[in-house]
Amino acid sequence: MATLPSKPIADDVSLLVVLIDTNPFFWSTSSSSLNFHQFVSHVLVFLDLIVRLSQLNQIVVIATGHNTCDYIYDSSLDTDQVTGEGELPALYSFVLQRLEEFVNKDEKLGAKQEGLSEKRASSLLSGSLSMALCYIQRVFRSGPLHPQPRILCLQGSPDGSEQCVLCSFKSLVFLSLWISV
Repeated sequence: MATLPSKPIADDVSLLVVLIDTNPFFWSTSSSSLNFHQFVSHVLVFLDLIVRLSQLNQIVVIATGHNTCDYIYDSSLDTDQVTGEGELPALYSFVLQRLEEFVNKDEKLGAKQEGLSEKRASSLLSGSLSMALCYIQRVFRSGPLHPQPRILCLQGSPDGSEQCVLCSFKSLVFLSLWISV
């Protein structure tokens, strides 16, 4: 399979796009000892470490619910990422606040669709993956040097048949391979 002509990639700079599953149907019925708040705190520690490895590393967080997807955090827009002396970075409180707003918005959208006979337990993974790929393409078109892009998908919800029927998820995976993500 032919790939796109590549531009120089900066080896020491990384772009990490994290897709976080916030589906309340999964987290409320999960038999794991890990609850959603513990899960998010572990993810935030991981993101903090990525930023501390190199100040040039970029992080984007996309929340995936059962009704919608949205950008939660973009480190390229944040100028106060890391505080010193063992304090919690501003990243923590900002991401937690945005996640809470997203979950509330997702639940409101679900309440509007309450008339549907069957509730979907799956998350919109293909939607958030397409948002991640669009963001990466936007970064690639913005300048001569590019960070090494990576997508980390943290999904706990079961796969939904509505995502596989149109093969949107498979198409997005092949697209990400084609653009070397």
